[in-house]
Amino acid sequence: MKQTNRAVTTARLTQMKAQGQKIAVLTAYDYSFARILDAAGLDVLLVGDSASNVMHGHETTLPITLDQMIDHATAVVRAVSRALVVVDMPFGSYQGDSQLALSSAVRIMKESGAHAVKVEGGAIIEESIRRILSAGIPVMGHLGLTPQSIYKFGTYVARATAQDEAEQLVRDAQLLQDLGCFAMVLEKIPAQVGERVSKMLTIPTIGIGAGSHTDGQVLVTQDMLGINKEFSPRFLRRYAQLYDVMTQAFQQYTADVKAGSFPSDDESY
Repeated sequence: MKQTNRAVTTARLTQMKAQGQKIAVLTAYDYSFARILDAAGLDVLLVGDSASNVMHGHETTLPITLDQMIDHATAVVRAVSRALVVVDMPFGSYQGDSQLALSSAVRIMKESGAHAVKVEGGAIIEESIRRILSAGIPVMGHLGLTPQSIYKFGTYVARATAQDEAEQLVRDAQLLQDLGCFAMVLEKIPAQVGERVSKMLTIPTIGIGAGSHTDGQVLVTQDMLGINKEFSPRFLRRYAQLYDVMTQAFQQYTADVKAGSFPSDDESY
């Protein structure tokens, strides 16, 4: 499909859903990657709290701070001219305290220049979502597997496989739309649940391990590029094997430096 340079907005995402156009989303954490992703035609760049794992080497998403998320988001925003930039609100910046949620969201928007924030959870964080939306800040929801709650669930297995949990997810999805969220991520849930929610809502759903009937898809960029080799969930399709390509390039550079063949006369002044 031919790409357009028209900037993506929250309203345009809703329009894309209504027109049956799929929404392409990838994560971004720095200027260099974000510039390439934006030029490639991605609709949304998610400054994910997965930066905690991918960029900082933590085991979970919990340790990353609000300041760190703002730093990542600021770099991404500088690179973007078309894509919508959505920033994950990190663990501890919105749960249980709606005033803290508002101040955290305001900091993200003011200091990074991002276009929207994303939060994990349904009814349990309703007041925080209301408070953020009251300030005119667009909110993307996130249901299903919610990595910030990993210690509560104790596992990264698929969610909403049982009937009662699936029904709760459906109720939470309707609530998020009713509150005013402009979109939501559905992570690691049965495909039929993803399809049901997507057909029920007028706002877009972005799936990751939620089947092919969501309105869009999101992956972690370093995962789909094959930079992270140890992470291989069923939903991940690797579009490149950059770990091997990069390792070969680094090894060749090291060998050339040690052999004295770099720089050559043509590469010297």
